Parts: sequence; structure tokens; C-alpha cells
Amino acid sequence: MTENGGVMTGSGFAAATGKYRPYQPLRLSDRTWPDRQLTAPPVWSSVDLRDGNQALLDPMDVAAKRRFFDLLVRIGFTEIEIGFPTSCQADWDFVRSLSGSGRMPDHLRLQVMSPARPELVERTAESLRGLPRAVLQVFNPTSPAQRRVVFRADRERIKALALTGADAAMRARDMLTGTHLSLQYAPESFTQTEPEFALEVCNAVLERWRPGPDDDVRINLPATVEAFPPAEFGDRIEWMHRHLAYRDVVMLSVHPHNDRGTGVAAAETAVLAGAQRVEGTLFGNGERSGNVCLITLAMNLFSQGVDPGLDLGDLDEVRRVVEDCNQMAVPPRHPWGGDLVYTSFAGSHQDAISKGLRERELDPRRPWDVPYLAIDPRDVGRDYQALIRVNNQSGKGGIAHLMRSRHGLELPHRLQIDFSAAVQRHLDRTGGEVSAPMLWQLFAEQYLAVPGGPAPVAAVPSDATPDMILAALTGSDIDPPVCLELEVQPVSATDSHRAGLCCLAYVAGPWGGGAWGGAIEDSRDSAVAAALLAGLRRVPRTTARAA
Repeated sequence: MTENGGVMTGSGFAAATGKYRPYQPLRLSDRTWPDRQLTAPPVWSSVDLRDGNQALLDPMDVAAKRRFFDLLVRIGFTEIEIGFPTSCQADWDFVRSLSGSGRMPDHLRLQVMSPARPELVERTAESLRGLPRAVLQVFNPTSPAQRRVVFRADRERIKALALTGADAAMRARDMLTGTHLSLQYAPESFTQTEPEFALEVCNAVLERWRPGPDDDVRINLPATVEAFPPAEFGDRIEWMHRHLAYRDVVMLSVHPHNDRGTGVAAAETAVLAGAQRVEGTLFGNGERSGNVCLITLAMNLFSQGVDPGLDLGDLDEVRRVVEDCNQMAVPPRHPWGGDLVYTSFAGSHQDAISKGLRERELDPRRPWDVPYLAIDPRDVGRDYQALIRVNNQSGKGGIAHLMRSRHGLELPHRLQIDFSAAVQRHLDRTGGEVSAPMLWQLFAEQYLAVPGGPAPVAAVPSDATPDMILAALTGSDIDPPVCLELEVQPVSATDSHRAGLCCLAYVAGPWGGGAWGGAIEDSRDSAVAAALLAGLRRVPRTTARAA
């Protein structure tokens, strides 16, 4: 800001935009992916134990990796990248611990990766000996920046490097008798590589491998750095899908990162465009801004009625294991799995959720359609108790929902309004949040008679009306207070109150004004009398009268 409060122009930040170049669109005018809809999941491949692990400040030890691995198997992954065996001894040891365990499910494919250098490919393949099924990925960077800065090589030399790695991978496949080895090639930095050159390199590798129907060969296209919007990624994947050699027998895979914050959208677009497999991590851990989150992708499908092929019915347990192994917390607003993603504080939202849930109670077989809740939280192991929490943004609907769901008490509409104002006054003084136990405490202090207290009147007929009881309480039948609303309902015992019959009564006085009172007693007559007395004592009056 300038001294006079104006907006400063020509700042260093604005001037720095000149150093960046926009991406060049592929301009795929006949794209078809926008007209498609996801109806089945892709093959999910977790790279938590390699790509995710290498991004951790303190990488996992073997015990943590094994715990994470067991989680991945348990929730249904069929492909898991388990390491970069030539990068460090820890990765080698972990791969060998799995290779020699003899306990791998038959359907499981374990993946390792190697730079496209023959000696490293051979050494990597050795780590897989003993596994029934495995995936060997060879890769080399192909982008102009990598060619210029890292390799100082032209396109032909980069392609030759890829073919050298492809040849080494074929020799490794022949060497690993007893292991069904899938071959996978990745042009690293695909998103920053000229599309026609990426295709040229991939097709050259495929011509070297010449896959047949019985081979398992993949091309993996990594958004090593997310460099453009998801729609452009979709166009480039569809273009590769159309022009890739041996397409009918080659699995097309993507490996999105999240540098622009759109990794999930990019992955979904890629699958629409022809990708059959997605590599990512649980909750999006990974280098820089992370890998694409496979939890989000799977739950997005689930919310559309598509079985994602992963069992996320106890998503909080999945999150706890991931947090423990990564030593990194999942943000509370992370889609589908964060602590607060099914919680509403806003009053209008709370009211709509409460009404939606009550409607569903009447017909639980109808399709899920509750306002502000994309799925039923119980499907991922949550209950309804944390759906609505009360702060100074909340309204009567949310407070009434908590009183009903946590304390079994249905508040009349006018009492909802009155109690909401009382809660708001409390929050204006204290700030923060009102828990369910505190909510009951406020309610009791505001409205309830002391439970089990002395009978308020000595002799009232059992068939007395509320107004007759009020006349007896005031000792006068001349302009006595009147009861305008009264409800009696059973309540069960909770940590906050005992079981009994709860009476809620609205009492209006002849001197003007009215007030709510309540009581929980063992009998209806006692509850009614005590509630009327509690309300009478709260009625504002201009002329003091003993009660």
C-alpha cells in the first residue's frame, strides 16, 4: 500500500511474472473426454512407500513400511510401489524383506523403479527375485530443461538412453525365472516434454518390447511437475491414447502431482481421456505439493455410486496409520477423511442437515440426498455425533439437533429460538465452541427445575389442567398466569442427565411477557408441576408476585 492508502503498482512480485512462460496448448479440437463419465475405477497403484517416503523429513523405517504395506493390502490395493532399491540400503532391504517372505497374495504386483541405466536396471531386478509378480519401471527425463541442464544431450541421445533401459528391462525379465515381470516405461517430466517427442520415445520403447496379448506392458505418463490445467492434461492424455503404438495390449498409466492444486481433477480427466491406471498416495503425501490423493479419487467415485475397489469403510483408521507412519498430520479439512469434513457450524447448514436426516429416518431406502453431506458419514466409519457443532455462527437448527441426537430431547420450535439466543449470549462472552455436555449444562441452568425437589403445591387434583396448577402456584384465580404450550416426553439417561419424563412448558403472565421452564421427574404430574413452576419463576414481571 502507498502512504495515502492506494494500491501500489509495479511491485517486484508483479514484475516477476515476466520470467515465466505460459504453456502451449495442444489444441485437440476433436477431444472426446468431456462427453464421458466415470463408471468404473482405474487400477490404483500406491506409491506411498517410494514417492511418498522419499518426501518425508524422516523416512519410514522397515517396521513402519511394513505396517503401511499391510494397510494397503488390507484395503484392497493390487499394485504397490515398494521402493527404489538402488537409491539406498534401506529401500533394498525392504524390497528384499518382501521378496523373501513367501507370503505375497497371488493377485498382488509389487513395483520398483530404476533409471534407464543397464547396471542399475539389472541390480534393481535382482531385488525382486522370489516374488511371484512384480512391475519393473524404467525411466529417464525427457523435457527440454532436463536435456539441456542435466544431460546436455539432444533428442536422439535421450531416446537412445530410453532404449538402452528398455533393452536392460527385457534382459531382466528373461533373467527372473519364476517371477511374472511386468515392464513399464515412464518419460519423466512428461508434462514439460513436447508431446510429439514424448510419443516418439514411448513408441520407440514399445517397438523394442513388441508386447503381445500375454505380456503386461505399461506406459506411465508422469505429471512430475503439474504444469497446466486439468483440461490440457486430459487433451494430452487423449492424444497419447490415440497415437500410442500397440495400444490394444498396452496399459496407459498416469502419475499426477499437485503443484497447481488440481491433481485430483487432472487424474479424473486423464481417466476419462483413456488412462487405465493411476499412481498416487493416500492423502496426497509426496514431493513439493504432493502426489494425487488416491483416497479422494476413490471416494469421489464412491459418492457417485461407483465401487472404487478399495475398502474405505473405516477411513479414520486408515488415516491414523498413515499419520503414524508418515509422522505427518492429515489436515482437518482434507476431502473425505479430515476431522471436520462432515461437520457444520453454520446455522442454516445445520438446520438443513438436521431436517434432511429426519426425512431419511422416515425412508432409509431412498437414495442419499441430505443437504451439505455428499455421502452418509457412517459409510466411512463416522457417526452423526460430530456432524453439527455449535459456535457463534450456529443457529437454532443445529442446537436443536444436538439436543435431540445427544440428549434425546425434542425442543419445541419456540423453545429452540429462546435457547439459541441464550447459547449465543454465552458464546459472545466466552468465544470458542459449546460441546454437547456444556449445551445441556446451559439448558439446565436456563430452564430446568432442580430434579426431585419438593412438590411445588400441596394439593392439586390429578386431573388438574396446567392453568389450574398455575393458579394454585400463585394463590390467586384472578388474572393468573397461563400455560400457552406444554410438552411431555420421555428421556433416557445420558452422561448429563437422568432418565425420566421431561416436561417443557411456556408460561405467560398477566403482567406481560412469558418464559420457558422444564423439569425431569419420575411421574408426569410431578414433571408438569415442576416445569410450570420453573417457567413461572422466569416470567418477567412488572409487578412482583411471590411464587
